[in-house]
Amino acid sequence: MRPFRSSRIFTWVFVLTLLEAGVFLIQPVGDYAYAQSPLAADLVKADTGKVLIDPADTVILLLDHQSGLFQTVKDISVAELRTNTIILAKVANLMKIPVITTASEPTGPNGPLMPEIHQNAPGAIYVPRTGEISAWDNKQFVEAVRKTGRKTLIIAGVWTSVCVVFPALQAKADGYKVYTVMDASGDPSEMASRTTLARLTQAGIVPMSTNAVFCELQRTWNRPDAAAFGALYGAYAPNYQAVMESYQKAQEVLKPDKK
Repeated sequence: MRPFRSSRIFTWVFVLTLLEAGVFLIQPVGDYAYAQSPLAADLVKADTGKVLIDPADTVILLLDHQSGLFQTVKDISVAELRTNTIILAKVANLMKIPVITTASEPTGPNGPLMPEIHQNAPGAIYVPRTGEISAWDNKQFVEAVRKTGRKTLIIAGVWTSVCVVFPALQAKADGYKVYTVMDASGDPSEMASRTTLARLTQAGIVPMSTNAVFCELQRTWNRPDAAAFGALYGAYAPNYQAVMESYQKAQEVLKPDKK
């Protein structure tokens, strides 16, 4: 007796629920094929109000993610901070978005830049600084951003209240659209993080979370790299991996019995 397989109606409802939640919409299930949604590029073009991030106009700036500075971070766990920073590097590589990194005094107590950024975004450009606290005070760094020809900046770094805020404010004043990724950044206290968030929003800079960034860049599951994006969901929210496993099992159950 096989009660679960015989209860195909229950399984079908379960799969539909997952699909409506947006888990995966990239392949037929059983004998049914779902209508294809617009491609990501079409969705970006359709966003005439430009209210969402345009990947083609975006640069990701990862500032001062250094081993010494990590030891001072108190508003987020270092493990989570590193994971989220790696996810930003991975999504940049997936979307062919330029990444620019820099480090504040990497030979001093602030320590070296975390290697996973350049490992996961091999095309990232590293710009050395000559003592400037704000990356935007370094002419080479600003020139590297300018050369991309893009005007939307997604910024994350350590400390948020200094290494993120200073260049974010300066870039905003120079006419860039600026987003800051709060959970891929870190501060030495919760108070510093809260006051930083207030300062950013009052200046017209948009705070985001890592998952909001990669979802907004992804836009649709109807894309050839959907599985790679699915892995980012699992990395950011490990429990989401269970959702994908449930979906895959439901697909297996819906397959016809082999005789």
